[in-house]
Amino acid sequence: MDFHQLIKTEGYDFLRTNRRLGKRIMLLGPGGSYAYGTNNENSDIDIRGITLNLPSDLLGLTEFEQYEDAQTDTVIYSFNKMVRLLLECNPNTCEILGLEKERYMVLSDLGEELLSSRSIFLSKRAAKSFGGYASAQLRRLQNAVARDSMPQREREQHILRSVNNALEDFSRRYASFSKGRIHLYIDKAENPELETEIFVDADYRHLPLRDYEQMWSVMHNVVKDYEKIGKRNRKKDDNHLNKHAMHLIRLFMMGIDILEKGEICTYRKNDLDLLLTIRSGGFQKEDKTFCREFYELLADYEARLEKATKNSILPDNPDMDKVEAFVERINRMALEIMG
Repeated sequence: MDFHQLIKTEGYDFLRTNRRLGKRIMLLGPGGSYAYGTNNENSDIDIRGITLNLPSDLLGLTEFEQYEDAQTDTVIYSFNKMVRLLLECNPNTCEILGLEKERYMVLSDLGEELLSSRSIFLSKRAAKSFGGYASAQLRRLQNAVARDSMPQREREQHILRSVNNALEDFSRRYASFSKGRIHLYIDKAENPELETEIFVDADYRHLPLRDYEQMWSVMHNVVKDYEKIGKRNRKKDDNHLNKHAMHLIRLFMMGIDILEKGEICTYRKNDLDLLLTIRSGGFQKEDKTFCREFYELLADYEARLEKATKNSILPDNPDMDKVEAFVERINRMALEIMG
């Protein structure tokens, strides 16, 4: 795929005509599978980038976080939002700074400075962010396998574990009886189509509405995923299953690189054979569950991430004096670019 030619086509005219983009774009490159090198004939084309904030964002009353074009699956973050995400070592944004140089379709002088300074944003926070994203991928993988391979009684137990895991952070914040509590458990089903089902006893007082909504949203999303059973496109879902498995390992690979070397390596040149084997179903058994070798591989990467975290060359947190100085310099330059 020639991305340099692609963005010259009519469908990408917004890159040139939108006043927040154009010459304000710091860098632009492929995202997703094309960024990692794991693309195949069915891969979507994603474009990701960073653009400078307008003077009115920095000095006036306008606010801007990102520009999205749904037709081309393009997302371009404002510089200030990107900084906030980078400080947390957010995987989806770290990877934008880890492409091979020639893969950027746009790379301005300020974009070059950002790439040269990317190490100031990296810290041991990468262990939590990349490990957390990997855990979410593992939960999706386990959920998808459980939907197909477990009887209803066991599947209900798995849903309960998934919900409890997803609510772990919420439970930690609201474990106190001063706020109340939630109790999830399995009992004989009242739904005639089920053998057993999950019940909930909840009692909260003075709980912020947004937190209450978030808690129920977490539970709803887990249960909703299971409700898709019987409504599946088998071939499509099997492809997604292997894609989840591949991204799970890739996230560990990238997190380990950051913690061990202080480097963001998005294009997995030396790992493509393994990643593409996972994506093509090389670790799946005939019943669509994953073989023992995959879980051994997963355990090895989990151990490597834990070791890399303990021995990391990175600081616990970014040096905010360096970050502040860099951000101020870039934003002063942004004020000089009109339009």
